[in-house]
Amino acid sequence: MNKKRSQENQDRQARLAAIQAQQRAGERKRNALIFGGIGAVILAIIIAVTLVIVNQVQMNRDREQAAAQGIEGVQEYSDLTFDHVDGTVEYEQSPPVGGNHNPVWTNCGVYTEPVPNENSVHSMEHGAVWITYNPDIGQAEIDKLTELVGTRSYVLLSPYPDLDTPIAASAWGLQLKVDSADDARLGTFLDKYIQGEQTREPGAACSGGITPAGRAS
Repeated sequence: MNKKRSQENQDRQARLAAIQAQQRAGERKRNALIFGGIGAVILAIIIAVTLVIVNQVQMNRDREQAAAQGIEGVQEYSDLTFDHVDGTVEYEQSPPVGGNHNPVWTNCGVYTEPVPNENSVHSMEHGAVWITYNPDIGQAEIDKLTELVGTRSYVLLSPYPDLDTPIAASAWGLQLKVDSADDARLGTFLDKYIQGEQTREPGAACSGGITPAGRAS
């Protein structure tokens, strides 16, 4: 009888051991699947982030290379005066690209109403690029220009009534006139001339001046 009971105990222990071994194998398999899945997700994220970084680096390199070259169609103006004056100034260019200007600059940003020439010329003296557009170009084009400006600092965007071209980009002593917001030269103009070599007062602020009516950002 004792021998039989001992054999039964051994059999139960053997079955229990087999069940436990099977459970451990199942847990190892589940863990392998879980950690394998997590690893695959992490690897996919790393690859995706790497591709984004590589693409961004390449885009920045391309933009720098384009900005280092001359931009077709840019008009250059020299011998511009730069005195601070009160009142209205008659400028030879429209929009102006430099000259005597108001002692207070226009704060950079996006405007839905025209901004004063005299204050905005002062902004360009500080290294700002002023993008102006004929109000008749339509909202779709205006939206594209707003998106182009984005969060860039040292940029003015505003309508310019009676502008003789759909869009003009101006910096101190420089101007580019284009027919469409899709013209790639606009982005290159911004890259090249925001706080560019033409800046008369590098490091001067484009905030803390006046904020005319119609500022959107």
